[in-house]
Amino acid sequence: MITGATAGIGAAFARRLAAQGHNLVLVARDTKRLGEQATELHDLHGIEAEVLAADLSTEEGIAAVEKRLGDRTHPVDLLVNNAGFGNKGRYLEVSMADELTMLKVHIEAVLRLTSAASESMRSRGRGGVINVASVAAFVPRGTYGASKAWVVQFTQGAARDMAGSGVRLMALCPGFVRTEFHQRAGMGTDNIPGWMWLDADKLVAAALADLARGKTVSIPDPRYKALMGVVKLTPRGLLGGVSSRTGRKYGPQ
Repeated sequence: MITGATAGIGAAFARRLAAQGHNLVLVARDTKRLGEQATELHDLHGIEAEVLAADLSTEEGIAAVEKRLGDRTHPVDLLVNNAGFGNKGRYLEVSMADELTMLKVHIEAVLRLTSAASESMRSRGRGGVINVASVAAFVPRGTYGASKAWVVQFTQGAARDMAGSGVRLMALCPGFVRTEFHQRAGMGTDNIPGWMWLDADKLVAAALADLARGKTVSIPDPRYKALMGVVKLTPRGLLGGVSSRTGRKYGPQ
């Protein structure tokens, strides 16, 4: 099962897993795009692609996906919690309603769907969950980064608690990826250096390899691994100023 399946990293996961012969459950808000995607993947790879239209910023949407994850007759062996978005603007410039919607998707939905999937997987003794976070989780920059930091910490803790159960959990922390993310948030990308962009298909291949190796955090590119190494050595006060300036230039606020 892949949430946010119709674009970007989610669509790349769908392409990769379908090419490997896996049947899919595709989750997104847009029913039309889901149908088109399911048909395309079926025609290309001969797999079955179930569609589930759900808005994970709503109680009804989260509950619908929880229910599907709990279906023991058609079990899900891998959950990719990919749905997410960013708000344009500094802290206090974004409405509280928009901030809370983001937390609903990035935190509540991730917690509830991971829990529903893990419970079912543990009973079968196998399965995996990939929670898509961001390298923004490692720098003190706004509510987007804070929500992704929660995803990383939650996933690592849950992975430790699930050790020995046959269920693997991993937080995926990409950098800038060429997707619809920035366009949807109204963020300009012209000033982002070319070397900072990642290819979604290569990112997914690296992420799945890291999951197979048993990693609990995946930063799937040498460039960002190096950057995060520098981040670890940078004093937090200095890092906060740098991340504030770069966040205003480049990324989710």
